[in-house]
Amino acid sequence: MAGVSPATASRALSTPEHVRPETRAKVDHAARLLDYVPHGAARALASQRSRIIGAVIPTLDNAIFANSVNALQGTLAESGYTLLLGSHAYDPAIELQVTRELIERGADGIVFVGTDHDPQIYRMLATFRTPYVLIWSLDPSGQHPCIGFNNRDAAIRVTRHLLDLGHHRFGVISGLTAHNDRVRERLAGVRDALRARGLELSPRAVVERPYSFASGQQAMSELMGRKPSPTAVVCINDVLAIGAIIECRAAGIDVPGDVSITGFDDMEISAQLAPGLTTMRVPTIDLGRAAATYLVDRLAGREVATCTELPVELVVRGSTGPARGGNPARA
Repeated sequence: MAGVSPATASRALSTPEHVRPETRAKVDHAARLLDYVPHGAARALASQRSRIIGAVIPTLDNAIFANSVNALQGTLAESGYTLLLGSHAYDPAIELQVTRELIERGADGIVFVGTDHDPQIYRMLATFRTPYVLIWSLDPSGQHPCIGFNNRDAAIRVTRHLLDLGHHRFGVISGLTAHNDRVRERLAGVRDALRARGLELSPRAVVERPYSFASGQQAMSELMGRKPSPTAVVCINDVLAIGAIIECRAAGIDVPGDVSITGFDDMEISAQLAPGLTTMRVPTIDLGRAAATYLVDRLAGREVATCTELPVELVVRGSTGPARGGNPARA
């Protein structure tokens, strides 16, 4: 229909920059008239590349992961790659199965969240020589390529902010620590910051809950029902912190007059609350873009950094204030 050879038509569709504009226009016009779609499996067999990148994330319920995935997909598309997405609900067995299916479908590379993964996943990746990168965390072993930030140091910073406001009775609303290195590192950071000021976090001051607003409400109710109640509550992410603020509002507890609350992530809604949520701003979009760039460069044979640390920022808003009867210190 276009009046060119099959080889020329193939080049016009696959590498249009190598074909004269008038020839490309003829082929594109014919393809539209015929509703032609390239056969992905045939193309993968010929090129030994699927042009597919997989991403295995813990959950689709958290908007923070959605931001990273959007940035990942957009950056991959600019280089002609398609994103396949899988979710495992913090279940190592499901994550292993999803990874196996992505490899079986010929994914050119895979993005994982965090450093907690079944060793069998790494063995599969090595066997099939599938490039991968870990995001949201830094690999302490130095064995795996990673793009992330120091979750422990970030938690230390937000806890120090509360300590400098004179708080010494702390509670923590934590996500589930099983199969989640980010939560464990953030919780460890809270303990480190308190210990550096001569304080200890008792086991009964920590409440673990799944990520949801309702879980944050329940955990806050439990913490504030204990005597003495905390004057500061560190929440491991914004979802739990927002639930905690909702509970305080329902119970007539003033934030930050009676209790200060912090989050972690800086979701878009966190700035719109009354009061606004003090939190750690995570570069979610940069994480997605950097992961895409790493895999595209790696697949192109370009030199890549094996570990990239991105900055996080303490954002102070109205949900934190001086402890009643405390002795705020100037930072």
